Amino acid sequence: MEKPPVAKKYPKQLEIHGDIRTDDYYWLNQRENAEVIAYLEAENGYYREMTKHTKEFQEELFLEMKSRIKEDDTSVPYLLNGYYYLARFETGKEYPIYARKEGSLETDEEVMFNCNVLAADHDFFNLRGISISPDNTLAAFEVDTVSRRQYTLQIKNLKTGEIYPDKIENTTGSSVWAADSKTLFYTKKDPVTLRSNRIYKHILGSPETADELVFEEKDETFSTFVYKTKSRKYIVIGSSSTMTSEYRFLDAKQPNGSFTLFSPRHRGLEYSISHFGSHFYILTNKDGATNFKLMKTSENSTDTAYWEEFIPHRPDVLLEDIEIFKDFYVLTERELGLTQMKIVSWSDSISYYLPFESETYVAGPTSNLDFETQKLRYFYNAMTAPYAIIDFDMVTKEKEVLKEQEVLGGKFNKQNYRSQRTWAPTRDGKKVPISLVYHKKTALDGNSPLLLYGYGSYGSTIDPYFSSVRLSLLDRGFIYAIAHVRGGEYLGRAWYEEGRLLHKKNTFNDFVDCSRFLIESGYTTSQHLYAMGGSAGGLLMGAVINQAPDLYNGIIAAVPFVDVVTTMLDDSIPLTTGEYDEWGNPNDEEYYRYIKSYSPYDNVIAQDYPNMYVSTGIHDSQVQYWEPAKWVAKLRELKTDDNLLFLDTNMDAGHGGASGRFQALKETAKEYAFLLDLEGKIR
Repeated sequence: MEKPPVAKKYPKQLEIHGDIRTDDYYWLNQRENAEVIAYLEAENGYYREMTKHTKEFQEELFLEMKSRIKEDDTSVPYLLNGYYYLARFETGKEYPIYARKEGSLETDEEVMFNCNVLAADHDFFNLRGISISPDNTLAAFEVDTVSRRQYTLQIKNLKTGEIYPDKIENTTGSSVWAADSKTLFYTKKDPVTLRSNRIYKHILGSPETADELVFEEKDETFSTFVYKTKSRKYIVIGSSSTMTSEYRFLDAKQPNGSFTLFSPRHRGLEYSISHFGSHFYILTNKDGATNFKLMKTSENSTDTAYWEEFIPHRPDVLLEDIEIFKDFYVLTERELGLTQMKIVSWSDSISYYLPFESETYVAGPTSNLDFETQKLRYFYNAMTAPYAIIDFDMVTKEKEVLKEQEVLGGKFNKQNYRSQRTWAPTRDGKKVPISLVYHKKTALDGNSPLLLYGYGSYGSTIDPYFSSVRLSLLDRGFIYAIAHVRGGEYLGRAWYEEGRLLHKKNTFNDFVDCSRFLIESGYTTSQHLYAMGGSAGGLLMGAVINQAPDLYNGIIAAVPFVDVVTTMLDDSIPLTTGEYDEWGNPNDEEYYRYIKSYSPYDNVIAQDYPNMYVSTGIHDSQVQYWEPAKWVAKLRELKTDDNLLFLDTNMDAGHGGASGRFQALKETAKEYAFLLDLEGKIR
């Protein structure tokens, strides 16, 4: 067997609160150090050598997954200010083409951006944040060619095709026009921490040095952003931390005016605002509304003192969003983990829920930019049913499926798959929902391999969605499951609160308890159980294998956040200060001790660990590459088994991996080949 790389040890003592940690691999955080690059390359070489017998199978998986994708695909057009906008792909091309048609879908297409051409000279390319001026002549757009989520803002004349010399670096990837089609508001990032902290006003044709700073978010735990209300009347600046919000607004026709504070921030008060008529509608947790309620106030009196209740708080229903139309509003709610959409007329003469039947579906409003329409556009998919875009007439209740994802290759039949939801008891008396999907021929007799996915942070809900890529596992006998652990909002806001700060260990315990439940219920065995998570889900992977390594045969940890203590103590690292309300600030000794007690890197010990595939990107701005690199080095030093341990570093990409739609499949093929090889399912 090829010998794995051994990272050199340069002990560094880190002391706080009278506690000393010795970090032998701290030196790996030197991105420009040739010795660091050599180590990462050595790990990559080891991974390639150890998996060379799967290389042809990886290619087979890649081609199989690619074959299911409709290459010459087009999005459902949406209407905005007289134009229909769409994105389409051409056969064999990695990137989208963004286009529009004036007045009718029958008119000639106007290509705004062909990303295949723009990406030609780049290893990574991401164009986002296309913002069309109110007079329909200009498009602001933002490009990242490094994968560090630092974008360059430019402006294109859609009539002449000219890209103006205006070029603004280090932006967030979004901007908004004032009503004059000359004034553009955008957000810049701190160049070191990458925190979104400044809103500027740019006048078309003027140099960036002339741009006016209109708002600076000085609290390092907050980030700021700017957008326009759906009514197009107001430009809004938002500031938010994990548990506090604040907004300012400005008449879009008065871009040189001053922003008005909507309501000052109060720690723990979260709210978001929508505008309709002469009122703002506020989705908020005010006065203990844990699952949020809807309030309204006059646009002339916006302080909390004037807010009036519109939709009351319900302890068993999470109010997630409101979509406003001229004659209707649509509430998106979540009850017992399932999304519901309630349609109500402003006159209160109509009120009903859209009917959904499955227990593992995902649904929600999408691209509803037209105020005047009586049609709600929403998406729907389930673990066994491909993604569909549907127009629903809120008056006649007729629905039209505009597009359903095509799964090519001739082998897919939704009737061949089964999905279900089950509930796992936890050690503290809760029940955690688990969504499962599998091929109808897969035996539920305890001998089938099962991949359990988890995340459980930031209140982010991992819904039971359809994946054509996942079919490559299901068709080979895998059961795929999602553990809806605490730390997400699948069962409401309280479900999130019970999985953060000093309750964070509930997330890890839930996942372990779900794993044990799946084994005890006869779905699989520990010899065939696998777990997967990315980013904060990678932290979950690290924590559960420290706690219960014997439960799993293999682990996939993608861009894992595993060195929690060191990262959260370094406020120069991107995103750290904005994370204090999620993990706690370890400068406070209570949080330090708690975080240290679960931080995967700090809790690696001499024991057997499962087979592991760990991936990262050298330019990752969310989880710095050195976290997984240090973790793997320490695991190599201490683990007492001969199981596989791979560190695979993409030397060109960042947190999201490869940028092309097909290149990303090659990364998934690596993960699936790792699992299927462990199961002996490589032909």
